[in-house]
Amino acid sequence: MNLNRSRVFIVIEEKMNVMKKFFSLKISILVSASMLIALLGVLQSCTKSSMTGTTGTTGTNGGTNGMGGTAANEVLIQGMAFNPSILNVTEGTTVVWTNKDNVTHNVTSNPALFSSGSLATGAMYSYTFNTAGTYSYSCTIHPSMVGSIVVSPVASTPGY
Repeated sequence: MNLNRSRVFIVIEEKMNVMKKFFSLKISILVSASMLIALLGVLQSCTKSSMTGTTGTTGTNGGTNGMGGTAANEVLIQGMAFNPSILNVTEGTTVVWTNKDNVTHNVTSNPALFSSGSLATGAMYSYTFNTAGTYSYSCTIHPSMVGSIVVSPVASTPGY
């Protein structure tokens, strides 16, 4: 009878080990899934741009001069400032902000029309301006950092 009890305990112990491995695997999967969801949330908050690094110094809606400044419709966040601090565009233009500083910044309009959330180094945020007007914004983490987007109406074509 003792032999049977020993076998029963061995079988129970083996089943418990299998269950431990099973639950350990499930916990690992849940932790991995949680980390993936968190990462996707962070990536989703950083709107990616289709710009390929074209540079210039105009700071207006138009071409670039290739001299190492900002691309058209792009605002660089660097040196604790927005560059350019005033950007002129036309309705329907998407503006892209890129954080080049080694500290976190954000882009928040006043009044609250758009907000980037936290932008780590290298992160980008974009917003499309569909209505003419002047849009002031700042970094709420560093309130001395301010800028504005001046949106002009699209010129209408007579006769159409």
